[in-house]
Amino acid sequence: MAGLSRGELVRKTVHMSVGALAFAVRPLGPGLSAACAALAVLLNLTLLPKIGRIMWRSHEESSGKAPGFVFYPLAVLVLVLVFWRRIEVAAAVWGILAFGDGMASIVGMSIGRAKLPWNPRKSWAGTVAYWIFGAAAATVLLQWTVPGRYSLEFAIAVSIAAALASALMESLPQGLDDNLGVPLVTGLFLLCLLLTAGHWTAFVQAPGFASRLGIGLVVNLALGVLGYAAGGVNRSGLFAGVVLGSVVYAGLDWRGYLLLLAFFVIGTGCTKLGRARKEAAGIAQERGGRRGASNALAKTSVPAACAMFAATTSHPLLFTLAFAGALATAAADTASSEIGKAFGRRTFLITTFRPVPRGTEGAISLEGSLGGIVGAVLMAAFGAAVGLFPWLALVPIVVAAVIANLLESLVGATLESRGLLDNEAVNFLNTLTGALLAATASFWLV
Repeated sequence: MAGLSRGELVRKTVHMSVGALAFAVRPLGPGLSAACAALAVLLNLTLLPKIGRIMWRSHEESSGKAPGFVFYPLAVLVLVLVFWRRIEVAAAVWGILAFGDGMASIVGMSIGRAKLPWNPRKSWAGTVAYWIFGAAAATVLLQWTVPGRYSLEFAIAVSIAAALASALMESLPQGLDDNLGVPLVTGLFLLCLLLTAGHWTAFVQAPGFASRLGIGLVVNLALGVLGYAAGGVNRSGLFAGVVLGSVVYAGLDWRGYLLLLAFFVIGTGCTKLGRARKEAAGIAQERGGRRGASNALAKTSVPAACAMFAATTSHPLLFTLAFAGALATAAADTASSEIGKAFGRRTFLITTFRPVPRGTEGAISLEGSLGGIVGAVLMAAFGAAVGLFPWLALVPIVVAAVIANLLESLVGATLESRGLLDNEAVNFLNTLTGALLAATASFWLV
């Protein structure tokens, strides 16, 4: 098997063998499962470095550290603790992590000659293997862990969707170990998918669904072409925008779509604002300010998912607020970044408050911060004005956006500046944080 060393084969065989323990989650329950995962973390910290050197990779040997062996059981522990009340999510994602990631390496190193265009270290064969084997493992574990709760067809569908999302996230060229972040996001996505059980038929057969979907496609295609002509998006951005915008229109109708459109207007306007000054300083948006598919997915995939879950679960207010929180966060991020680059007079690094040049990752300025707050307020006020959510939600949505962007600056100053996360990954995490924070308001607005 060309490219697959004996050590790597042993490593991935052990990786998948340990994944078989996910079947023990059902008889053990969350308490004992968490205890076993904690014990595994301890053993991998102390014992494995002495007896498991055959599985170490060359860079691990040179550094004397193999963090992946600790992050794997740590991810399982966190999954069990986070999804304590929906333990089937922890088991299914463990299956994706074990069998999807394991087979991706084996297949990719064996026959993966065609590389991914966005990450030449990964192959199409490996990514497809991750998807197929991850989906199969998740399906079996969902059915095993909570027998009879979900139909086989539904379990297969949500497992395919969750494994695909996980495979795509795992394929991104990030510097951080993917044994922790990818499973957590996958688990959150799978949980939301499971909440749609029993709702899809009513959603698709509801009066107006077909017309909403058709109108969404036509409107988004027309606006996408205009955005391309105006220099706001490139071709990949146009395609991604049409898909994501149509999902939003189908899920939250014209009210949700108007809020998405407001974000695009604010973002494009702020990007064009003071462009000459930003170009002179060498910190202007790349490609002349045109947004590509990666930009669209990073900032609007979370809102699009929330829009769909708002229409297909029993928690429409929660997901609508999450949708608004994600978009308000994205608007605030773009406004603060672009206004700060153009007009920020004094720029400080958020971790040290020492002066740094404009455009530095993790830098903040008074002008940019105020611009971000105004952007969040405009988005929240507009959403309330069109009747998407109550006016009482305005404050928590704005607060969620501000907190999320402060955290984003912190991540930018620490992880992004060191090359461990790229800008798109930071933007995705930013909108996800804003969505989660804003969604908490639903518990006291009901």
